[in-house]
Amino acid sequence: ISHDGMSREEYEEYQKQMVEETMGRDAEYATRKAERACLRTCLREKYRLPKVRVPGADKQISFIPEELIKMVDGEAPQEEEKESIMGQMQNLQNMDVGQLKEKPQATFVEMKSKAEEKWTLM
Repeated sequence: ISHDGMSREEYEEYQKQMVEETMGRDAEYATRKAERACLRTCLREKYRLPKVRVPGADKQISFIPEELIKMVDGEAPQEEEKESIMGQMQNLQNMDVGQLKEKPQATFVEMKSKAEEKWTLM
């Protein structure tokens, strides 16, 4: 039996590919959805936004940019992969931690030496 000019094996392989593609799209969608939910939660906590939008409340929180309100509501356009939360987390992994440590360590050494100078004067 032929399905659109395909043999049974070809049709089964085609079906398998379609299922794999669908699962991949579903996984990507779930990841994006989870990232947006995490972002909304963080923004709600930071800006003390209600979980449910109240009509007319926009005027009360007019200091918040419209793009931010759209992000919290989940109406923002799709993020580029590199701008997503997961992309940002990967960027954090690639940062030079040694460079980040240098400034605080230099400040600490400077403060310590000043404290020792003052202590010897006393």
